[in-house]
Amino acid sequence: MPTWKEVLAVNPDHSEQYAARWRTFAAQGRDLDGEARLVDALARNRSSRILDAGCGTGRVGGVLAARGHQVTGVDLDPVLIGYAERDFPDSRWEVGDLTGGDIPDGEYDLIVSAGNVMTFLPADGRVAALRALAGVLADNGRMVIGFGSGRGYGFDEFIADAAEAGLVPQHRWGTWEIDPFTAESDFMVTVLVHQDV
Repeated sequence: MPTWKEVLAVNPDHSEQYAARWRTFAAQGRDLDGEARLVDALARNRSSRILDAGCGTGRVGGVLAARGHQVTGVDLDPVLIGYAERDFPDSRWEVGDLTGGDIPDGEYDLIVSAGNVMTFLPADGRVAALRALAGVLADNGRMVIGFGSGRGYGFDEFIADAAEAGLVPQHRWGTWEIDPFTAESDFMVTVLVHQDV
């Protein structure tokens, strides 16, 4: 699976095409809020501090902000951050590379990483990204990460990388709608917490 940077190197218009795809889905009336509904349900209060890691156009974080949460988003793609800033101006959106620890300062009650973000990171940067995220997760916070199989990052490998970063699974589901995770699942949503919790 190519990284996001590799995709952009091959197709410089990819970011605009990606943003247009989600706008088309919204215009078609598709349900685009499944990730946000789950994260909102996991929030311990109505004004949780939430980091949208790999936020893209702000699709997930924007919904969470509308529900009263304090949202900060980070993504390495400035084009996508531009869309997030335009569409959801009441939240904080920053350009940053998770693998380099470019995460906005703060302590977050919840961290969400949807849209296969983890699979777009270079393999040698995944543990570093998870460590950086763990470093800004509140002591009793939760991190929710979802991605599909067949994208060059095995589910067991991810769980091992999370452990190396000091995180353990609290829950695992096969969809954002919390269908059970099984050996046949082609998608995994994992709620991670600090190992010492």
